[in-house]
Amino acid sequence: MKNLFGNLNLQTLKQNPDFKEDSVREVIILPILKALGYTEINIVRSKTLQHPFLKIGSKKRPINLVPDYVLKVENNFAWVLDAKAPNQNIKEGDHIEQVYSYATHPEIRSNYFALCNGVEFSIFKTTATNIPILFFNLDEIEYHWEKLTQYLSPNSFQSGKNFSYETTIATVKYQVSFDYNTRPLLEEIPVKKQSAKRHFGVHGYFTKQSWNVVAEYIKNFSQPGDLILDPFGGSGVTAIEALMNNRKAISTDINPMAVFLVNSLITPVDFDELSAAFARVKTEYENKEPKTEADIKKALTKYPYPQGLQLPKGSDVETVEQLFSDKQLAQLGLLKSIIKKEKNKNIRDSLMLMFSGLLTKVNLTYHNNPNRPAAGQGNASIFAYYRYRIAPSPVDIDILTYFEMRFKKIIAAKKEMEYFINEKTISYGSILKKSATDLSFISKESVDYIYTDPPYGKKIPYLDLSVMWNAWLDLEVTEADYEQEAIEGGEHQKTKDEYNQLIAESIKEMYRVLKFDRWLSFVFAHKDPEFWHLIIDTAESCGFEYIGAVPQKNGQTSFKKRQNPFTVLSGQLIINFRKVRSPKAIMKANLGMDIAEIVIQTIEGIIAKNDGATLEQINDELIIKGLELGFLDLLKKEYSDLTPILLGNFDYDEKTELFTLKKDAKFKSHIDVKLRIKYYLISYLRRMERERKNPGFDEIVLHLLPLLKNGTTPENQTILSVLEDIGERIGENSWKLKKEGQLSLF
Repeated sequence: MKNLFGNLNLQTLKQNPDFKEDSVREVIILPILKALGYTEINIVRSKTLQHPFLKIGSKKRPINLVPDYVLKVENNFAWVLDAKAPNQNIKEGDHIEQVYSYATHPEIRSNYFALCNGVEFSIFKTTATNIPILFFNLDEIEYHWEKLTQYLSPNSFQSGKNFSYETTIATVKYQVSFDYNTRPLLEEIPVKKQSAKRHFGVHGYFTKQSWNVVAEYIKNFSQPGDLILDPFGGSGVTAIEALMNNRKAISTDINPMAVFLVNSLITPVDFDELSAAFARVKTEYENKEPKTEADIKKALTKYPYPQGLQLPKGSDVETVEQLFSDKQLAQLGLLKSIIKKEKNKNIRDSLMLMFSGLLTKVNLTYHNNPNRPAAGQGNASIFAYYRYRIAPSPVDIDILTYFEMRFKKIIAAKKEMEYFINEKTISYGSILKKSATDLSFISKESVDYIYTDPPYGKKIPYLDLSVMWNAWLDLEVTEADYEQEAIEGGEHQKTKDEYNQLIAESIKEMYRVLKFDRWLSFVFAHKDPEFWHLIIDTAESCGFEYIGAVPQKNGQTSFKKRQNPFTVLSGQLIINFRKVRSPKAIMKANLGMDIAEIVIQTIEGIIAKNDGATLEQINDELIIKGLELGFLDLLKKEYSDLTPILLGNFDYDEKTELFTLKKDAKFKSHIDVKLRIKYYLISYLRRMERERKNPGFDEIVLHLLPLLKNGTTPENQTILSVLEDIGERIGENSWKLKKEGQLSLF
């Protein structure tokens, strides 16, 4: 089953403009049909059907319908399959109606029809086209093969009888082979932030992991049915993607706003009931909307709104109600009071989610975006600048217009999730207000995979910045919550030591609940090596084994990054650990050069490799090399801020954001070529060892040469001589690192 599509990388198809419908037909669909048991005799390609109802033109020329495949069993048409391009939606929309028209055609009259876009596969019954009866990603086809054959294999159809859902007949049953210990580290994944309705446009939040990156990590390190944990759950991307990929999920967060947003988003609702409730709310609001000064004054005394709740220091005003005009307070108070009348909790919470999303725009911090001048395309300063900054020219928007937009966004998001997250599966997800430092409600060694994105020191005080939403949503934040929040600074002036302690405690809890031979992916974007050293030290002291770190972009750059390009990082590293019974600690490599030479060597190496490097690339390379070679402790002492060394030794281009060699300057690292080779070789071979690979000599040379082109390019023989000194040959042409003589540093 793993070789059904050869060595094709399904994840790259959406980015490949040359992989279109014809490629999907030949490369993806034909192997599936043959594996199901169909032969050329059973496969009818591009059968022309005349539309039974519509004709056009004065001569009433018939409209022809041409499905890609009609599958025959015993000379009867059993089902229809149509190919679409990888970027096309095959779960809802026009394509479903199109293929439905083929399946219900008088010449066909099949009970089932299916669509495939090269990365996903969906099956529908002609009697119920609103939701697929089976939908899956093709990179996990082996987990769905038994169900697929139950529905669509030739043995599942009998002439003159309808196929029953309960059938147990299957032509092929593949055994899924999945070894947790040998999962590969993923390369950087292109970000697709705005292409998922369940995450984009529902509700703003301070940070969001790219949903497709999270989904790929979940699929790589776990199997369907596994339990996925995110103890710093935030906006719920990890939990939602776990559920969307047939896993179970636990997501915890100290911020009640985050917990409410996720729970109200994933809670299943009857769409007709939600639409009827929205209509009731809209009608009552229209009839009572306060517009005149007298109406507004009266509404302020009648409808409750937050009063007296203090905003964090640095805000332009002191209390929550000062973030709104009297008109906004009156109209929001009315709208909330109407919503609260709804008796069905799931419906009420869904409407309050729309209301909460509306708050982002209906306040005095909301401002237009010069790059997106259309009405409603601005932003609130809380998300843009991480503080409550009153806009120089606040925008007064129509509440009902944007409440209706929120309704449409929430409906679209819930429909997108409906197949995977519904009344039958919602119990697989637990979204809880808990601290990551206390996961005592989770049993020891019960979690299969952890993907988490913790707060980064001083960057964002989440609870402080959530005051406005928590106030309107009537969500309590306690003093204990502030004490347990893993941040540095904030209103409670938490120290770096307190932050370090909370992060360390959370890692210990993650270790306790994770099963042996399972993985932790820890996302981090802090530029201070001290924090990296803390994470590695804590993880190793618990018993985690460091496997490798991968640079990963996360989408748009922040305001702080644009204002401080030298000191603020965009993007992040994903550090991958495995919980094993006999973990190997990172050894300090004996490199024969001091820390200053290592830093310059690393910076010049990455600049040489890429013909210029961004701050992120330089930082990532230093952190990864520090992890690989065990010198993070020295980095944290002497190089917590790279700005002086970068600006003192390299040129910076503001347009390209690249650091390069100063004009007419030569590389500074006058290190013997063999030492430089040894530096990169040890790092590379250690990574290969953790990934359980033994690279060949040619592979080693191809990895090293781009890093070494900042000086005299060495002969292959020179590389071989260093390799023979630190490594040992495996078989004819594979290599691994020697086990002894590498326990000291300089």
